[in-house]
Amino acid sequence: MARPSQKHDPYSALRYRDFRFHLAARFVLTVAIQMQAVIVGWQVYQITGNVLSLGLVGLAEAVPAIGIALFSGHLADKFDRKKIILVFSLLLIASSVFLTLFTTNDSAFLLAHGVWPVYAVIFTTGIARGFMSPALSAFMAQLVPREIYSNSSTWNSTMWQTGAVSGPALGGILYGFAGITYTYGLVVVLMIIAVVLISFIAPKPYTRTQATETLRQRLTSGIRFVFNHQVMLGALSLDMLAVLFGGAVALLPVFASDILHVGPEGLGMLRAAPAFGAIIMAIVLAYAPPTKNAGRKLMFSVAAFGACIIGFALSTDFYLSLVLLALSGMFDNVSVVIRSTILQIFTPDDMRGRVSAVNTIFIGSSNEIGAVESSVAASLLGLVPSVLFGGTVTLVVVGIAYVVAPALRKLDMSEVR
Repeated sequence: MARPSQKHDPYSALRYRDFRFHLAARFVLTVAIQMQAVIVGWQVYQITGNVLSLGLVGLAEAVPAIGIALFSGHLADKFDRKKIILVFSLLLIASSVFLTLFTTNDSAFLLAHGVWPVYAVIFTTGIARGFMSPALSAFMAQLVPREIYSNSSTWNSTMWQTGAVSGPALGGILYGFAGITYTYGLVVVLMIIAVVLISFIAPKPYTRTQATETLRQRLTSGIRFVFNHQVMLGALSLDMLAVLFGGAVALLPVFASDILHVGPEGLGMLRAAPAFGAIIMAIVLAYAPPTKNAGRKLMFSVAAFGACIIGFALSTDFYLSLVLLALSGMFDNVSVVIRSTILQIFTPDDMRGRVSAVNTIFIGSSNEIGAVESSVAASLLGLVPSVLFGGTVTLVVVGIAYVVAPALRKLDMSEVR
C-alpha cells in the first residue's frame, strides 16, 4: 500500500532556533545595506550629476567581491564559517563608520575631495561582502535538514526581500527628513545588531575537503563542479544574464529625478517596490513551493521579469512604475528561490563555500557589473532606450536557454531527494 504523502509545513524551517537567528540577522543586515545603497546612490548623483558615476559605485563593489570570490570560497570550506562572517562584518561596520564621518559638517569633505573617498569605502565594502557571501550561504545550509532546503530558501529570500523593502524606504525617508549623517549613523547601529544576532548562532561542524588537494585545485574545483552540472550552470547563467541586461536598479536615481520627478523619498519607494512584490510572492511560495516543473517555472518567471522591465522603461507615471517594479520583484523571487534550492540540493557539504563563491561571481556580475552596463548603455543609447534594450535581451536569453539547456528546462525538484 502506498504511504500517504506528508502534509507540507510552510513554517518547517522556522522551527529551528539557529535558523531564526540567521533570518533575524539577515533582515537587519539587509535593511542596513539597502539603506546605505540608496543614500550613496542619491548622494553621488547629486554631487556629480553624471549617470556614469552610479555605475562606478557598482563597479567599485563588484571588482573586489568577484576578485576574491574563489579564495573566499576556499576559506569557507577550510575554516569556521561563523568566525569568517563575524570578522568581515566588523570590516563592513568600519566602512559605514567612514561614510558617516564623510558627511559631517554638511559633507564639506566630499565637496572638497569629490566622490572618490566614497568609491574607496565602497571598494572596502566589496571586500567584506566578498568574504562574507560564500560563508553565509554555506553556513545557512547547515542550519536546517536537507529535506526542507526549499522552505529555508523561501524564508531566507523573504527576509532579504523584506529588508530590501524596508531599507530603501527607511533610507529615503530619513535622508529627506533627518539628514544624511543621522541616516548613515543608523546604518552603523543596525550592522552592529546583526553581528550580535549572528554571534548567538551555535558553531556548526562541516565536512572538510581532502588535504591532498593543492591550493590551485581548491580554488578552481568550484568552477569545475558548476560547469560540469548543466542544471546549476543553466540556472546561474540565466539569472546572471537576465539581471545583467534587464536590471534597472542603478538607474533609478535618474528615473526618480528626471522622468518621474520625485525626490529621495520617491527613490526609496522605487527601490523598495521590487522587494515588496517579492515578499508577496514569498508568502505564496511558502505555501506552494515551486519544486514541481521548477525548470519551466524558472524560465517563465525570468521572461516575465524582462517584460516588466520593458513596461517600466515606457512608464512616465510614478504609481504605474511602482506596480511594474513590484511585479518584476514577484517574478524575480521565483527564480531566486529555485536557484537557491538548486545550489543547496546539488552541492556537497564539503564544497558549499567554493560553489557559493562561484554563485557570488555570477550574482556579482549581474548586480554590480550590471549597474555599470546600465550606466554605459544609458550614456550611449539614452535612458529609456537602454532599459528597453535590456528587457528585450532578457527575453532573448530565456529563449536561448530553453533550447540549449534541456536538463534545466525539464527539472522537477519535487522528484529530488
